[in-house]
Amino acid sequence: MKTYPVDRIRNVAVVGHGGVGKTSLVEALLFCAGVVERLGRVDDGTATTDFDPEEVRRKITINAATAPLEWRDHKVNLVDTPGYPDFVGEAYAALRVADVALFVVDALSGVQVQTEKLWKVADQHGLARLVVVNRLDRENAQFSRTVEALQARFGTHVVPVQIPLGAEANLRGVVDLVTLRASTYEGGRATEAQLSEELRGEALRWREKLAEQAAESDDGLLEKYLESGDLSEEELRRGLRAGVRSGRVVPVLCAVALQAVGARELLDALVELAPSPADRPPETSLEGETLPPDPTGPLAALVFKTMADPYVGRLSYFRVYSGTLRSDSQVYNVTKERAERVGQLYLLRGKQQIPVPEIPAGDLGAVAKLSETQTNDTLCAKDRPLRLRPVEFPKPAIAMTVEPKSKQDEDRLGQALARLVEEDPTLHVEHDPESKKTILSGLGESHLEIVADRLRRKFHVDVQLGQPHVPYRETIRKKATAEGRYVKQTGGRGQYGVCTIEIEPLPRGAGYEFVDKIFGGAIPQQFRPSVDKGVRKAMEEGVLAGYPVVDVRVTLVDGKTHPVDSSDIAFQIAGSLAFKKAAEQAGVVLLEPIMNVSVTIPDDLVGDVIGDLNGKRGRIQGMEPNGDGTTTVRAQVPMAEMLRYASDLRSITGGRGFFEMSFSHYEEVPPHIVQKVVEEATRQRQASEAH
Repeated sequence: MKTYPVDRIRNVAVVGHGGVGKTSLVEALLFCAGVVERLGRVDDGTATTDFDPEEVRRKITINAATAPLEWRDHKVNLVDTPGYPDFVGEAYAALRVADVALFVVDALSGVQVQTEKLWKVADQHGLARLVVVNRLDRENAQFSRTVEALQARFGTHVVPVQIPLGAEANLRGVVDLVTLRASTYEGGRATEAQLSEELRGEALRWREKLAEQAAESDDGLLEKYLESGDLSEEELRRGLRAGVRSGRVVPVLCAVALQAVGARELLDALVELAPSPADRPPETSLEGETLPPDPTGPLAALVFKTMADPYVGRLSYFRVYSGTLRSDSQVYNVTKERAERVGQLYLLRGKQQIPVPEIPAGDLGAVAKLSETQTNDTLCAKDRPLRLRPVEFPKPAIAMTVEPKSKQDEDRLGQALARLVEEDPTLHVEHDPESKKTILSGLGESHLEIVADRLRRKFHVDVQLGQPHVPYRETIRKKATAEGRYVKQTGGRGQYGVCTIEIEPLPRGAGYEFVDKIFGGAIPQQFRPSVDKGVRKAMEEGVLAGYPVVDVRVTLVDGKTHPVDSSDIAFQIAGSLAFKKAAEQAGVVLLEPIMNVSVTIPDDLVGDVIGDLNGKRGRIQGMEPNGDGTTTVRAQVPMAEMLRYASDLRSITGGRGFFEMSFSHYEEVPPHIVQKVVEEATRQRQASEAH
């Protein structure tokens, strides 16, 4: 594949809801461009961009994959993205490096949740858009109904540039509203067809609406349109091109991806209407430097995806925004502040690697075996350090514990998880010091299940996923005094430690205080820290359910010592016994973490979500309308009730809601729940001891 000038490059993120046929559409475009000899199918596991074993097995897209092709002396870089919410981070990355978003919509389902969400992300990046209505050959599929739904949701500037030729099972091709010509398809190949008078009349009615939108993108065209009521073919193209690139027009096209119907016309539209990198505002570095897409400019390339390849090691996908990245060169990773040796550069088409000598500004490529570089790093020249704006990935919504099934698995788990986090920035891994378990956070249950599958398949690490540990705490209600005695004197050197302590509750969040009020030498100075140490150990072990005790002041008031038998360990044990005895008198209560929860949902679902949060013992703090048909509900909810909230919210809202959560404070657990927590803690402790 030859190197193309920047104005002949089209970077296209293919996005939309899950299961609408994005991968099949990419396959149809590759077939139409002559890149593949026959149409691959997702159901058969033969699609070019769904090559990961998990994708083939589950028949869904999990990873974004690039698929460059050549059409009419242009290079079109397609980036096929997942549509399922658990893998939406891949679509976020693709939209960051694209110049146009190609939204695929199902002719029956219309505008779905991920379409709405990703439309907002495209807004944030100021991207031009095209929409393809796919699966128009299905029973009850109506193009006009889908267009109405698109316009109702996104505005009347979403306007067809084609209409289908035929309907449902009799759909044979498409009618171009600009040229008023028809194409029929057979075996994926297009031939020109004559328009009947009836169809021509319908096309002219649609064309009138198209001309109206196109005219509004250019003052000269608008004046002509208002005078004559029509635009020529060339004027219509000019208005559409300007409208698409400014975002004032979103063309809607027709397709049946599995039969490649509409593929040729879609490629023509991408070449004629979609912006090149040169048509977009130039990238600005975080240092404030403007970077036009000039191959001779200073090097600036953003790594937007990392993937572990079993044959070539780590693959880094990047877009060059300025300058030219060359094979067998030296670059500087300004994010890590490390030099990197660049080996062979590739264009990636699914899993196919096409070696190239260089990747110029505006183009996408990949390189293997960079030692330090990860997703969101910027590659540049050391004498001209430039940092590019990173991809903003969605935050994790669900957490689970990851437990290795064997000692061998345990030894390999840490390194394997580190590799997966490099690949997927929407994954977070942390160690819970309290439960001694590894916590894995992601975008949904399917996301974490696939991570577990990858650990098995790629790294031969077998794991079990479980519910995360809720960090309960214990505290006391009132003041109490108790003596702790540890006396063992049965001949020879004995153990002798006696102490009296007074405990009292502190305000929530105050922690722990130890006060020494010994007068005289009741306990020698060297053994008083031993009492403190013993008290701390008893607090860590808990009294009621084995959870740490917090917010307590302990005052050492008296004690006894022995000139020979007293020791550090004796006073540690005495301190521990004294604390446990005093705590029982003081009345131990269980505390639970309360989370600040912010839930954004469509206005019509606010009542359902508030009802669900109330059922989770939540307290609603307030509601804020966002002005875009959504409302944000703020609440405080016990953490124990939020462990599966990602799944619950998806179920209530059909995937149209999202939430954020952060720790607020600790509160006393209601009496009817305390017993359940104590019983569960006891059961886990017994199981652990038995194991």
